[in-house]
Amino acid sequence: MNALKAVGHFLRERVGWHGLGVLASLAIIAFAATVLYEMLRNIHPGEVLDALTGTAPWRIALAGLFVACAYFTLTFYDWFALRTIGKPHVPYRTAALASFTSYAIGHNIGFSAFTGGTVRYRIYSAYGLGAIDVAKLCFVTGLTFWLGNITILGLGITIEPSAASAVDQLPALANRLIGVALLVALAGYIVWVGLKPRRIGVGEGHWTVTLPGWRLTLLQILIGIVDLTFCAAAMYVLMPQMPFIDPIALGVVFISATLLGFASHAPGGLGVFDAAMLVALPQFEKEPLLGALLLLRLLYYVTPFALALIALGVRELLLSRRHAVPVPEPEVSPEPLAAMPVIEPEAEQEIEPHRAAS
Repeated sequence: MNALKAVGHFLRERVGWHGLGVLASLAIIAFAATVLYEMLRNIHPGEVLDALTGTAPWRIALAGLFVACAYFTLTFYDWFALRTIGKPHVPYRTAALASFTSYAIGHNIGFSAFTGGTVRYRIYSAYGLGAIDVAKLCFVTGLTFWLGNITILGLGITIEPSAASAVDQLPALANRLIGVALLVALAGYIVWVGLKPRRIGVGEGHWTVTLPGWRLTLLQILIGIVDLTFCAAAMYVLMPQMPFIDPIALGVVFISATLLGFASHAPGGLGVFDAAMLVALPQFEKEPLLGALLLLRLLYYVTPFALALIALGVRELLLSRRHAVPVPEPEVSPEPLAAMPVIEPEAEQEIEPHRAAS
């Protein structure tokens, strides 16, 4: 016990919680990379290419539509958060731009809390929001994300515990108990925020956020559920047709793999998400499944990333041109000079004796 306490003290004092988070992320990435290498070292690239080219165009188009709907739903994360922190004057179009660009860039670069917050600050600062306001907004959007995940994951694990077992390798009964515990905790949170106003972040020098009440919390959960449902639907459409997999089971696997990728802070969950999907779905041939994962990455990560960079580039160009327009200087009118009285020489001679007398 003394040795464990000494290790814990060293980790807290020398490494810190941020360092522990970085180490945990690196451990997840290293483990996933090892698993992915073992699973893909005998892969046939030609079969993966056949799976990519053999996917029906209407499936790709439908998956793209689901992805577009998911990103549209993400805009309501920021819209809801702006009203929660008391900044309703920001129009929806600005919230939509900030949400889309911050999530598209954050998903691909990694460490989305920092990268997404930076993009949001650049956009929202034009409306008077400071760094503290953006931090509050990121907290509320993150809360919406986790409430939606807990709801869907809790329901999915309770209904299909064996699907979660394929990811975490726990018995089905243990996963069902985890699902019930998640739902109970969610219900307890809703009751907790419904009893009286709850504030997070108190004390001098800290920002505070008043948590949404139970009605608005239900709206938060609904936004998160719709977003995740569209994402899982895109994956389901791209999946190989054989063998059949239940949509709820795939949703549990997909969300579990997504959360693992999110915890790793790897860009787009690269390697971690893919390894979890391949491990949890052994009934599918690796090449077709890998082709579906590549298509999903193209639709959900690469394409929005390119569009977000274009949108931000166009915005910065318009702003620079607006600031570069020269302001015309006001023309000096000659009328005031013409209106001034002119002293004639004779008048000057008459004034001189008076000056001398004085």
